[in-house]
Amino acid sequence: MGDQTGEEGEYTVLLQIKPDEYTVLERRSHAQYFCFRSTVSDLEPDSATTVTYVIDNADKVSYPKAWKGSTVFYTTNVVDADSWKRKTDTTYDKNGNLVWTHTHERNGSIYFSYFPPYSYERHLDLVAQCGGYANVQSLGQTLDGREMDCIQAGSGDRVCWIIHRQHPGEPMAEFYAEGLLTRLLGLDSNGEVDGLVQKVLSLYTFYIVPSMCPDGAVRGHLRTNGVGSNLNREWADSRDQLGADYKAPTLERSPEVYHVKTKMEETGCDIFLDIHGDEELPFNFFSGAEGTVHWGGSRLESLHGVLCAAYSRTNPDMQIPVGYDPSPAGSALKNIATNAVADRFNCLAVTLEMPFKDCLSNPNPERGWSPNRARMLGASVLEPLAYVHPYLRAETDDWIGRLPAEDAYVAPSSQYNANDY
Repeated sequence: MGDQTGEEGEYTVLLQIKPDEYTVLERRSHAQYFCFRSTVSDLEPDSATTVTYVIDNADKVSYPKAWKGSTVFYTTNVVDADSWKRKTDTTYDKNGNLVWTHTHERNGSIYFSYFPPYSYERHLDLVAQCGGYANVQSLGQTLDGREMDCIQAGSGDRVCWIIHRQHPGEPMAEFYAEGLLTRLLGLDSNGEVDGLVQKVLSLYTFYIVPSMCPDGAVRGHLRTNGVGSNLNREWADSRDQLGADYKAPTLERSPEVYHVKTKMEETGCDIFLDIHGDEELPFNFFSGAEGTVHWGGSRLESLHGVLCAAYSRTNPDMQIPVGYDPSPAGSALKNIATNAVADRFNCLAVTLEMPFKDCLSNPNPERGWSPNRARMLGASVLEPLAYVHPYLRAETDDWIGRLPAEDAYVAPSSQYNANDY
């Protein structure tokens, strides 16, 4: 358990976060996500032991600045996604250690995590449930032989692709998928859905991939698949950090993206959502396709504004002003999913980011941003999808001048004042 320090019954446990497989394109090994079990034995009745947990390589991870304001999750029931709470005493000290304490009052296990895990077993159960109400298909296999599950639903004239968890250490993305699919297919109501869902299913044909990187998820990786590929840098050819040509996607390095892109070429795409989690910013936000080929006109910019505004009205956990600083014109990275899809299909494409931290626009220190909040955010995306539908492929752009002022595009900024929330 660790060397005893201080008074009797007090211990310190030193831990380190394991790195992902080496990423050839970025020439680094990512690391940040963790989830582990701690077991206490030989406690006498009515006794307790206080343990200080120290991740002593926290300053060596991919985003060390993200630890400021972060709080570690804990639970005694790892299979209950809604049982996790946060260690509000979590600190990132001047020595680069992530530190928290826990008083163990009985023998047994407790689990700690950067964010509650979404297990592969839960993924398989979700896909199996969807099979009762939608067309579930495999688009191909990962390098470890897992299926690239895709759920097709609806019969509408617009094609909506929603992919989740390209970065496996962002499990909130698959909780989002669970919330979306539960409402869309009526998984918790024997297939019965409300009127809004019926409308959306008549407007769209959906292709939903709940987990883009199952191999990385099983391995506990932050950003990469089984061979170290960062899937959200595998959507187009690029150059690596030393300027060498890098071919992507390929069946050898990134079959997950290869199979999804192949299917997307078959179906077309009118709107694309890529669901993620962000380590640093304590907000939910959209990152758009600013800087891509087609953004230069007013159409994609206006569509982005409409979607953002409608989502924030539907669920105030989504906000608009804070987000990634937009890319200047012509500078967007072409190998990122949102940019690649926007360029290829001249369509509205967005990346949705959820926080690892508490959601500053609607804080809850005990739970922070949580699996349940992610599920609810996923379920509430259907209203904005219904709202934006008439404009996606409108024959003319006359609709832009008729939009209400509150639907206008707002350029986000990564700068914010926490005292404003």
